[in-house]
Amino acid sequence: MRKKRFKPSTIDTSGITLPRDLQELIEVLAENNHNVWAQQRLSEGWAYGRKRDDVRKKHPCLVGYEQLPNREQEYDRQSAVETLKVALKLGYRLTREDDTSTTEIDTPGENTSQLIDHVGSLKLASLLALWNAHSPEEWANTPEVYRHLGQRILKLGEPLLAYDVLTEGLRSSPADVRLQQLLALALARSGATLRANALLTGLRAEGNLDEETLGILGRTHKDLWAQATDPSERKRQLRLAHKFYAEAYKLNRGYYAGINAATLELQLGDDEQAIARAREIRRSCLKELRRLPANDPGRYWPLATLGEAALILRKWSEAEERYAQAAEIGRGSFVELSSTRRNARLILDHLGRDRKSIDQCFRIPRVAVFTGHMIDAGNRPTPRFPAQLERAVRDEIRKCLKRLDIEIGFASAASGSDILFLETLIQMGGAAHIVLPYGHEQFVKDSVEVAPGDGWRERFERVLSSATEVITASDQKLEKDSTSYEYANLLLTGLASIKANQLETEMVQQAVWDRKEGDGPDGTAGVIRHWRNMGLEVEVIDLSKILEKHYPRSKRAASSVASVKRKRKPSGKLSTRMMAMLFADAVNFSKLTESQIPRFVDQFLGAIAKLISKSNQPPVLKNTWGDGLYFVFTSVRDAGQFSLELCDLISETNWARKGLPKDLNLRIALHAGPVYSCVDPVIGQRTYTGAHVSRTARMEPITPPGQVYASQPFAALAAAQFVAEFSCDYVGQTPLAKGYGTFPTYHVRRKQMPGVAAKRPSKKRSPR
Repeated sequence: MRKKRFKPSTIDTSGITLPRDLQELIEVLAENNHNVWAQQRLSEGWAYGRKRDDVRKKHPCLVGYEQLPNREQEYDRQSAVETLKVALKLGYRLTREDDTSTTEIDTPGENTSQLIDHVGSLKLASLLALWNAHSPEEWANTPEVYRHLGQRILKLGEPLLAYDVLTEGLRSSPADVRLQQLLALALARSGATLRANALLTGLRAEGNLDEETLGILGRTHKDLWAQATDPSERKRQLRLAHKFYAEAYKLNRGYYAGINAATLELQLGDDEQAIARAREIRRSCLKELRRLPANDPGRYWPLATLGEAALILRKWSEAEERYAQAAEIGRGSFVELSSTRRNARLILDHLGRDRKSIDQCFRIPRVAVFTGHMIDAGNRPTPRFPAQLERAVRDEIRKCLKRLDIEIGFASAASGSDILFLETLIQMGGAAHIVLPYGHEQFVKDSVEVAPGDGWRERFERVLSSATEVITASDQKLEKDSTSYEYANLLLTGLASIKANQLETEMVQQAVWDRKEGDGPDGTAGVIRHWRNMGLEVEVIDLSKILEKHYPRSKRAASSVASVKRKRKPSGKLSTRMMAMLFADAVNFSKLTESQIPRFVDQFLGAIAKLISKSNQPPVLKNTWGDGLYFVFTSVRDAGQFSLELCDLISETNWARKGLPKDLNLRIALHAGPVYSCVDPVIGQRTYTGAHVSRTARMEPITPPGQVYASQPFAALAAAQFVAEFSCDYVGQTPLAKGYGTFPTYHVRRKQMPGVAAKRPSKKRSPR
């Protein structure tokens, strides 16, 4: 008798939307589901194995939840989500005994201990929900919470968020050494090497000679060695890096510092010492492995260190074996894998060996920046992306994500391709970063609810609630043309580039496109044109081919779909342009006496005028009022370079000799965004105005004297345009003046590699 085909019957929960504050509970339930399953298997005699074997009772998922492949974690997560949805569907309410929200577990005492116990297993989305919901007053004077949270976020590859967590912890516990060490590590990983170095140098001067302080200090000098171009400076930084690693090993005997010292001895040409130290470290790591259980995550670093020691000892096959073992345990820990690969490459390059065999041991996913067509509205005359193609497009997106090994994605969230990309990425366990061009409700009206009752609004809200990050490019929509969309797309590209650089992986440009010009300059075709103009290769999912295959012309002829192209509004007298703005304020101007004002105008403002006349990147608009400066530039490159020239001029001039206060200085703030260009009817001159000009003005008062600060959009646009002349180092979430809000802020500094082109994503992709 043939068995009937099994047809699962489920309760329909499609109309249920979970509150955002349940994200942490979902993660706890998902981990518990896995642990219940694993406990049952282990009690039945099962054990870990690389492949499932029902006869020998081996299973690859008998590991901690954190070590599960992303897809397995997602199965547990979806099971938790559906369980909660069914409860709500059947009329149950989700409440806590203390009648607080589900994420409020961050109170002192017992609940804080519970938080510390399980924070190490939370995914990034849950950590974000926890951080956004916490009360700084309740966490005050509990540095252990900040330590655990910051360390976990660093492990997941988000140094900027970790910086914010650790900075807040240090406000209430400023002397906590571990918080300072982690903050230095966050700075180093975000590119602020000099600031990290200064912090660690101070810790060492205070007598902190532990392996963490000295080891991270050595790492900063190793980074400075890699950045330097002058041979003598490179040698000096290399020797300093070795000095601190060797000092850490001598005092603490830790294999982390020891293997780094050995690797740098190799770079210094002291092969004999490097080999002797590598042998010593190898013995320590083998001893450590014998102590640790087979599936302990703590085995990662001893195994990775054994791989590095094997390279120094020229034991190539052993190195591959050890690195493969480490990578198996470190699946998903991209920061650690990237760090290990970096050191391996350093040794291989020095010894003239090919990287390929070792690189294959490490799986560090790529980062995607995405664009694509919206779903067809109900009045489109010629179908381009009818709703019938949704499944086929989703399948192609999934195939592309798998083929290109993408687990981190940046996209907007319009109905159609954007949301399909985000949904698929999240379902596969990836991290979604979303940029909306302007305010939530207006964007929904323009780009999500294209056909009432189609369910895209609910899907939009779900991807936002599951996203790692949601950024709104502008508070309001610019009504005159497409600049709002152009700005958002540039931010997406820049932010994706920054993330790829942090993980030392590739950025992939991915698109769902019909290979035709779109309905407007802000659409998919325009984004692809920009990418290609920058020399970037684009992975195209050809929508026209999918349309022809799944929705042939015979069906299209009978379709009621009819629509018109979007019409651009006439621009009138105002137009919008993407510009970079500089605001500056003379510090200590209020100390000037009346007799010094003429000298200020002649000497201080006169010097700035001479700089403008000689500069290779002068502003296209310049204005002053008293002690204030307002300049506008056509590019972030010009604005950044000029701001540093201006900063040098002011800080290096002896103003006392010119009859002015010796501590006269400037605060300089930079921002970039779409602004209105017009002729001011009062003064009869060209000017630029709008919300983004106001934002630049609000940044200037919080900038330290003698420094150049920039907004996140400025830093992202610099990355999107591969600016090589300066870097933007993260400062933290900074409250702007006059209650304007709190925004990510960056310190702009000149790079040590003048004249070197910025590294662009490779056009050729190596197979994974």
